[in-house]
Amino acid sequence: MAKLAPLPLGNGAPQVSGAEVHHIHRLQPRYYAFLSYSHRDKETADWLYGELERFRVPHALQGQLTANGVVPKRLTPIFRDEHELAAADDLGDEIRSALQSSQFLVVLCSPNAAMSRWTNAEIEAFKRIRPEGCILAAIVAGEPFASDLPGREEEECLPAALRQKYDRRGRPTGKRAEPLAADLRGNDEQRRIGFLKLVAGMLGVGLDDLVQRETTRRQRRLAWLAAASLGGMAVTSTLAVTAIQARNEAREQRREAEGLVGFMLGDLKDKLEPIGRLDALDGVGARVLAYYQKQGTTDLSDAALSQRSKALSLMAQVAQARGDVEGALRLYRVAMAGTGETILRRPDDPQALFDHAQNVFYVGNIAQQREDFRTAEASMREYKRLALRMVTLSPDNMKWRMEEQYAEANLGILLFDQRRFTEAAAQFSAALTTIRAISTADPANQEYRKSVAESLAWLADVEAALGRYDQAISARSQDIAVLEGLLARTGDVEYRQRLVPAHRALGLLYTDTGQRPLAIAHYRRAIAYADALTAVEPSNTQWRSYGYQARINLANELLKARTSDESANLTQAACETVRRLLVQDSAKPDFRKGLIGCWILRTRLSLQSGATEEALESAQRAVSAARSVHTGDRIADRFIVASALRIRGDAYRANGDAAAAERDWKEAKASLGPLGVEMPPEIAERANILRRLGEKRDSALLAEKLAKMGFQLNETA
Repeated sequence: MAKLAPLPLGNGAPQVSGAEVHHIHRLQPRYYAFLSYSHRDKETADWLYGELERFRVPHALQGQLTANGVVPKRLTPIFRDEHELAAADDLGDEIRSALQSSQFLVVLCSPNAAMSRWTNAEIEAFKRIRPEGCILAAIVAGEPFASDLPGREEEECLPAALRQKYDRRGRPTGKRAEPLAADLRGNDEQRRIGFLKLVAGMLGVGLDDLVQRETTRRQRRLAWLAAASLGGMAVTSTLAVTAIQARNEAREQRREAEGLVGFMLGDLKDKLEPIGRLDALDGVGARVLAYYQKQGTTDLSDAALSQRSKALSLMAQVAQARGDVEGALRLYRVAMAGTGETILRRPDDPQALFDHAQNVFYVGNIAQQREDFRTAEASMREYKRLALRMVTLSPDNMKWRMEEQYAEANLGILLFDQRRFTEAAAQFSAALTTIRAISTADPANQEYRKSVAESLAWLADVEAALGRYDQAISARSQDIAVLEGLLARTGDVEYRQRLVPAHRALGLLYTDTGQRPLAIAHYRRAIAYADALTAVEPSNTQWRSYGYQARINLANELLKARTSDESANLTQAACETVRRLLVQDSAKPDFRKGLIGCWILRTRLSLQSGATEEALESAQRAVSAARSVHTGDRIADRFIVASALRIRGDAYRANGDAAAAERDWKEAKASLGPLGVEMPPEIAERANILRRLGEKRDSALLAEKLAKMGFQLNETA
């Protein structure tokens, strides 16, 4: 349930959320498999294609759940390219589309395939497009990895891309891969077994099971032939066999229903999501519910009631992933009623408490997203109560201790979102204490260390919001130290990614407290990390966003130091990135705030150089952009508009239009409303607006309040 901390607003720069939302592009497969082969092996490919198309999955296996999803009736459709590609320079759009929408890639492996440029290209494309996709090798000639044996290189049957592992981003690692392989060489019986092994790999069932089913099917045919010759005796035998089969199927269905949900909530969901098989999850959940519904809720055992609730929870997750929030909420509530009944029956069962807590959390989480803070807070406090009860019952269970930490942190996030900073600080401190104790018990656990960093980040943000800068700087510095340690130990790009907003956040704290050299140093570190990430994956909008945000912060700081040339270069680079990002998503609030930051920076640069008309033009655009931003935080939105109006007033004043300047400043003040729960940079903005309006007493009182916090008011900002 843990979330990452957002970064604070600082010096007119856009506010950034450290929470990263990863949108999975879910695939709806059009083809069951893509058959890749060298056209020199066309005869064998024709045979394999025909066998796959004709194959009927044994009835007893149809509809079962395996790691590869729901077992279908047929292995269709199968895609294969029937055109020679030698004249082309690259894989065509049709091929790429088919690869992207295929659940499996079946590679016909032979020395011809190993030398085929196009077979290798199809494998590479599949691994890049579908890093989690499944590739199966069907060996028809040659030897696997013969290229490793001196003098036998020509016998190699595996294409180069098949022999190499690719990472989760679809990039070659240089490490040797061991592909799933079926051997189609030898006599007819050996080829039949190899074919069944290939099918078993696609279905996710055991070879023995499939061979048994095929053998059973053959025996059944023979039995029918024998029965036809035996007349009436055959009828009796058939009835007996049917009765036995019905009895066995009933038992199997019961066992399947009892074990199905555990499997669904194990690794099946993780396997189906990347390939877009949410429909399979939904169908499985509905099947389980239908099974339990026939028995009636009141007749369910404790285990069955728990299974039913888990199925509802999974269906709710699927609905939420599809954007059906209303449907998800309805399912979570029904699931919550079931898990609530379970803990009434077993009040001292930590696992029952855990299952109930998950539904309570998600109901609260949806309410929080809808800004129904009353419902959200009630849910989060109940979630915390359940987590503490779990720990009381089983204090040595690290899973329950982590739930306690999540509960503390998520309640803190909810309070932070409502600007109840003092209460949020208490929650984040408690979460940090809990996770530090857990991490001390297992210092090698990276997940625990990562949670320590997240708790420190949240604590730093709330301490900064309260104006307690020493504590905020200490917490953020510790956050960075933990992340740097994890990065040095693992080299994992995730920690490098987290270090960008962390360094930027620390830079903002140093900016607020007037420690310019330290602020500049951390902005440069943030830019360096962001640029290193972007160089690896230029299409990653999150990393590009990190880069422009840090550049805007650094440009603002250098502008105060009268380093105009570098500030102008940074501004140009940042604004070009913002422009490109807005082309991709013109409505995203973070990108819109980046645009405002660009126009404000350009206004300040023009004012400093004396280009007053250019300054006014940029300021006009800043105001226009500010009025179009809606972040979900009404107070923050008002300050964004006020900041743009204040800078436009400055531009009017520089152009000699005092009346227009005062009009903008008055509008800026009116947009803010009365003094409320505001963070130090917001108080500073209000003080600067009041000073421009000549309200020196009120401005001085705010400046004094900021000075006590350690905030250095920049009156020229």
